[in-house]
Amino acid sequence: MSETIGGEVVPDSTRQLDVDGEVDLMIEDLDLWYGDKQALYGVSLPIAKNSVTSLIGPSGCGKSTLLRMMNRMNDLIPICHYDGKITMGETEITAKDADLVEIRKRIGMVFQRPNPFPKSIYDNVGYGVKLHTKPTREELDAIIEKSLKRAAIWDEVSDRMHDLGTSLSGGQQQRLCIARTIAVEPDIILMDEPCSALDPIATAAIEELILELKKDFTVVIVTHSMSQAARVSDYTGFMYIGRLVEFGETDKIFSDPELELTKRYITGRFG
Repeated sequence: MSETIGGEVVPDSTRQLDVDGEVDLMIEDLDLWYGDKQALYGVSLPIAKNSVTSLIGPSGCGKSTLLRMMNRMNDLIPICHYDGKITMGETEITAKDADLVEIRKRIGMVFQRPNPFPKSIYDNVGYGVKLHTKPTREELDAIIEKSLKRAAIWDEVSDRMHDLGTSLSGGQQQRLCIARTIAVEPDIILMDEPCSALDPIATAAIEELILELKKDFTVVIVTHSMSQAARVSDYTGFMYIGRLVEFGETDKIFSDPELELTKRYITGRFG
């Protein structure tokens, strides 16, 4: 089945959903509404373990909505409701009795604009750790140092640990937020336009970091930058009007997409 909207043929979500290796998260037949307005239509998508998956598409196509469903952040919107299933191993993310605290520990989120707490650099990274566990001071020191090193910011802040996180530059703040996310050892890191507020130098640093992070974590990123998706991701999903139009290995999506709609978008001949 397919649908014609605004002159464009929009297919149902692809069923060619093969990925190499283990699937860390599986989205199946996800429909989502804000009130009576449907925002996602039957989306199915596998997220491969220790990979970077990018979601691309025009503004308002459902990329961020889909991303926020992966750790149930949309539950914070009262008018949001949905059908379908998301699973992570034996855990059904969308189950009514799902433990949202545990889900958001295992599936962390980095937002579009850096949002450090109005606390010290040390307390920014340690905050979530202390919420979930009761480490000794020595254990917490080690976790914070390790997290800042993994986020490639330790050398810049190791002698400033008691400075406010908000005193850092924009790119440093975003890496601090990434350190805060990985300090609780999630399985998956979701990133919603993590470079949109950053300059090119800071953007390059975050992209390099993303490539390092996938060695230890699974990463899903929403981006408006197709060049960024091409640089950092292993898999790419193209979304349009709430549907996953095409999904596959990034090289294939950008060099030889199967659908004309995808080709038009990635070559800038859209609309």
